Amino acid sequence: MAENVLQVSDLHKKIGKQPIIHSVNLRISRGQVLALCGGNGAGKSTILRMIAGITQPTSGVIEVNGRKWKENRTAYAQQIGYMPDDYLFGQGLSAEETLQFWASLRKVSKARVLEALELVGLADVRRKPVSSFSKGMRQRLLFAQALLAKPALLIMDEPTNGLDPYWMDSFVELVRYAKREGHAVLFSTHQLGVAESAADHVVFLKEGRIAEEGTAESFREAYGPQGLQAAFSKLFGYRTGGDGGI
Repeated sequence: MAENVLQVSDLHKKIGKQPIIHSVNLRISRGQVLALCGGNGAGKSTILRMIAGITQPTSGVIEVNGRKWKENRTAYAQQIGYMPDDYLFGQGLSAEETLQFWASLRKVSKARVLEALELVGLADVRRKPVSSFSKGMRQRLLFAQALLAKPALLIMDEPTNGLDPYWMDSFVELVRYAKREGHAVLFSTHQLGVAESAADHVVFLKEGRIAEEGTAESFREAYGPQGLQAAFSKLFGYRTGGDGGI
């Protein structure tokens, strides 16, 4: 039986007295990819931020490689690579300088910085300022940052949001690379086509609860050829876009 890198048990979150996340349970093994899908306000980013240790749950247990945030924050954080949905890069810094800054915080070698830039296709522009990069290039740099320290768990919040089909295809290939390297991968997305192509397991969230989950194949068996898109339409009551976007 595969070892669970991520184990989330009975996760709850309140803002004041208002519950926003209700009894969420997730498991991801080494080399497995899980996608969180749902409309705006479903709770995707909140769950990712709790798993990343950025905000804390009201109750429930989160373990990454057997480590809990409350018991040893440093050891917990070392297991995780986190790609936020947006990031304010340092003005004037090149891609290489930006990654070297992150690498210095994680005691990662310069050779690994260059390897990460090569992986995401930015080696040839590594000395150019990040301020000159397109959104897709900045997303590639954030992906490289998240993989720098070869984390057990890679977390990405809406990595394809607002990007063109070329980056979406590139993202799927990068996720497959992370899977081959044995990383457990967790990402949120509005793009059901990306979820179907990249993920082994898809979880639909609705109003902070897991509404339905399974493999892309199991959704096709349950809902017909449209699979995830048909499931989304039934669960949430409206159609997806022609490109599979929500």
